[in-house]
Amino acid sequence: MRYEHFIGGTFTAPAGGRYLDSINPARNEKAAEIARGDARDVEAAVRAAKCAFPGWSDAKPIVRGRILFEIARRLRADMDQLARLETLENGKPLGQSRADVEIAAQYFEFYAGLVNLFKGETIDLGSDYHSYTRREPFGVVGVITPWNSPINQAGRAIAPALAVGNVVVAKPSEFTSTTTLELGRIAVESGLPNGVLNVVTGTGPEAGAALVSHPEVRKVAFTGSVRAAREIGRIAADRILPLTLELGGKSPDIIFADADLSAAIPGALRALCANAGQVCSLGSRILVEQPIHDPVVAGLKEELAKIRVGPGTEDVSMGPVTTAAQYQKVQDYYRIAREEGASAAVGGDLPSDPKLRGSGFFVSPTLYTNVRPEMRIAREEIFGPVGVVISFKDEEDAIRIANGVEYGLVAGIWTRDLARAHRVAARLEAGQVFVNEYFAGGVETPFGGYKLSGYGREKGIEALHHYTQLKCVTIRL
Repeated sequence: MRYEHFIGGTFTAPAGGRYLDSINPARNEKAAEIARGDARDVEAAVRAAKCAFPGWSDAKPIVRGRILFEIARRLRADMDQLARLETLENGKPLGQSRADVEIAAQYFEFYAGLVNLFKGETIDLGSDYHSYTRREPFGVVGVITPWNSPINQAGRAIAPALAVGNVVVAKPSEFTSTTTLELGRIAVESGLPNGVLNVVTGTGPEAGAALVSHPEVRKVAFTGSVRAAREIGRIAADRILPLTLELGGKSPDIIFADADLSAAIPGALRALCANAGQVCSLGSRILVEQPIHDPVVAGLKEELAKIRVGPGTEDVSMGPVTTAAQYQKVQDYYRIAREEGASAAVGGDLPSDPKLRGSGFFVSPTLYTNVRPEMRIAREEIFGPVGVVISFKDEEDAIRIANGVEYGLVAGIWTRDLARAHRVAARLEAGQVFVNEYFAGGVETPFGGYKLSGYGREKGIEALHHYTQLKCVTIRL
């Protein structure tokens, strides 16, 4: 299967005539070919977007809303096809891919309902003046998404950008591009004018850098690694270009002694193993109050043993990691953990099943104990199903350990004491805090980080602030 760029409402061959292979991580074989874009393809996409901007930004909000609603409907109608494409490139089980398509549909649905909401306010300067603010679109917005949840993350950024009148050039990861390209097609078939949403595929150094550098791109939303964000930030600094950066995490999941362990243990497991651990908000540091350390570890071991690993097209709980580099990185951290003296309560090596060894990028759900907060496995983002258990003495100790890393994306709290929940949540250095349910919330709740986890916010009404620029008009009457 070969995919070209989606530019100006049609699939378009790459200017250089080059293509890349995307790999099925369950079999380590080619899943599709995608166009290998460069600055010439980005130029064509930006030009198409810029031509479409006046008509789209001037359209009545209700018109934009109807089209976004139709995109949501079509995503649901095409869910099985899109989920299969996602699983073939990403590796996750089909059920999880269907859930990601559903979430993408919810983003378009949610922002379709907000198109008339977000237009500014009036300011009282007395009877001699009329002063008001306007929320105006930037124009051409660049959206760069990662490989872990492609269609979910595309919907998260593209839907609010379009809702307020921007036009978009999206650059998905070269490892998982097909569902974003299909989203472009679906959007146009749903009534989106040609050029409002364009998709250029290729590598970060070629297509991604060209998109951030383009003088007509007025805003970029990037989700991915800190390393790549630093490169984007250097380009953006020269251009004074506004960014939204949603980066990595090493999130604490804090279980207090009064927690309901029947909820906390499976909740911590979901926080650790979702999408084979390839989630930026993963609860990879499980902080457990000392009196319940042993029963929590025992419970987690029992639950981890039930996880079925295999190809996402089969009836499994967890698929492979998505890329060969990530496969190697997880194995590197198995070695680092051994060298640091951590104990593998579960996992710590590749799966023992001979059908999984060598056939794809399969790793084992892993839990380490005997872990100190200063260890690398307790501080560095692994981006795989690898968690550590760290015991703490009291509330102050938990907060100190939780805040003692360079990231600040998410934190979890498990406790029956709501006063403690509010008190601890207020002191955690994280953009989101989940209490008694990890991954609580949805498309309505704002998402973003502190520290190295980035800046700006996606999701919810808050995201609309980051896809518009504010103008104040004051008239002397």
